Amino acid sequence: MKGNWPGGTMRAARITGVGQTDLATVPVPGPEPGTALVRTRHVGICGTDLEILHGTSAFLLDGRLTFPHVFGHEWYGELAAYADEPPAHAPAVGSLVVGRTMVECGHCAQCHAGRAQMCTALRETGLYGLQGGAADYVRVPTHALTPLPAGLPEPAGALIEPAVSVVEAFERARLRFDDQVAVIGTGTMGLLAVQFAHRYAAKVHAIGIDRPGLELALRCGADAALHADEAPENAYSLVVEASGAASAFTGALRAAERGGRVALVGVAREPVSFVPGELSLKGVDILGIQHGISHYDRTVALFEQGILDAGPLVADVLAAESAESVRAAFALLEQGRSGPPKVLLTFGG
Repeated sequence: MKGNWPGGTMRAARITGVGQTDLATVPVPGPEPGTALVRTRHVGICGTDLEILHGTSAFLLDGRLTFPHVFGHEWYGELAAYADEPPAHAPAVGSLVVGRTMVECGHCAQCHAGRAQMCTALRETGLYGLQGGAADYVRVPTHALTPLPAGLPEPAGALIEPAVSVVEAFERARLRFDDQVAVIGTGTMGLLAVQFAHRYAAKVHAIGIDRPGLELALRCGADAALHADEAPENAYSLVVEASGAASAFTGALRAAERGGRVALVGVAREPVSFVPGELSLKGVDILGIQHGISHYDRTVALFEQGILDAGPLVADVLAAESAESVRAAFALLEQGRSGPPKVLLTFGG
C-alpha cells in the first residue's frame, strides 16, 4: 500500500428510492488490488442523476442499478492512497485527480480493438458497478484516474466528465476551422460546446428556449443566440444537439445544411417522427455520441488553457452537511434553471 488508506466510516449521499435521498454513514471502501482511494472535493449533479431519482433511468429498468445508490459520476478529489504499488507515472498521493466514469475491463475483444467505450464488461462510476463520487471517499481502478494540474480553478474538475463527451462530438464530427456551428441546448454540455466552437470554428450560434441560458451562451462566446422558433433551416455545416429534448433531434436535422453533420450529445427518451428518405436526399451524417473515454487528458488541458471555463456554468455549490443539503441540491436541479446549469455538492476535500 502507498499512502494512508483509512478505515472506519464516511458520509455518502445516496438515492434510496424513487424521489428519496439521504446522507448516510457507510464504511469507507477497503483496498482492492489495482485500485486507489480518492477523497472527494466536488461532485456535480446532472440530468442522469435526476433520471435515477425519478425511477426512469435505463440502468434501473434493466437491473444494473439498485437502491440505495451512491450517485456521482462528475467528480474530482485528492488522491489519498493506492492499494498496491502504482505504475510508473501514476498521479502522486496528495495530488488532485479526476476519475473516469466509464471503466473498461481491458480484456475483452472490444478493449483489445481499442474500443473501450464498447467494453462488454463496462462499469460506470456512480451509475452501475462502481460507487459514485458523492461521498467522502471513492475507490477507483488506478488506470481510470487522470491527474489535474496545480492551480486549476476549483469547479473545473467536476466539469471534466461532461466536457469529454463534447470533445468526442467535435472529434467524430471532424470540426473544421470554416464550420458554421449550431449548438442546440444551453445546459452544461451545450455551453461547453459553445466555448469549444468559439475557439475552433468560424461561427457558432446557440439555439435554445431558456432566455437567460441564451444570454449566458453569448457570454460563453456564441456569435448569436436564437430561440428555437427563430433558428434558420439548412444553415449550419455542423449541428451539436445537446439539449436531450426529443423535438431537438428533428430541429437539428432541419438546421443542418445539405451534406452537413449532426452530433447527438443529448439523450432523448421519447420517440420522434421524421421521413428517413430526407436524410438520404440531404446527405446528412448523424453521429451518436456515447462518451469521450479517451479524451480526459486533452479535456483537462482545455480547461487549463482557458479554452473551456467552468466558472460561468456553476449555479450553486452546497456543502454535503446533511440529508437536507442533498435534497436541496436535487431540488435546485429539478426546479429547472435560468442561466448557469450546474449544481455541485462539496465534500471539502
